[in-house]
Amino acid sequence: MDQPMNQQMTGEQAQLGPQTVGVMAKPPAVVTGKDLSYLKDALSWELLALKKCHHYAGLCQDQEIGAFLGKVAKMHQDHYLRLLNEVNSDKTLY
Repeated sequence: MDQPMNQQMTGEQAQLGPQTVGVMAKPPAVVTGKDLSYLKDALSWELLALKKCHHYAGLCQDQEIGAFLGKVAKMHQDHYLRLLNEVNSDKTLY
C-alpha cells in the first residue's frame, strides 16, 4: 500500500485513503429502521461493557485495577446515557 489509511479532515470532506467522503453538518431529521437497529445495538454493547467492567471491578483484589475498571464502567455508563438521551425524544428515562 502506497497511501496510509489515516483519516484527514479538509473543510467539508473527509479523506480515507484514495476515497473522499462528504461530512454531514447535522444529522437528518428522520431515523431509519437501519439507524434505529444500529442505535439499539450500540446501547446493548455499552450496557454489556458497563456491566462487565462493574462486575470485574468488584472482583479485583488490586485496588488500582479495580479503580481503573470502575472508571471504565463509568465511561460506558456515560456513553449509554448519552445515546439513550439522543434516542429518547421527550428526554425522560424509562
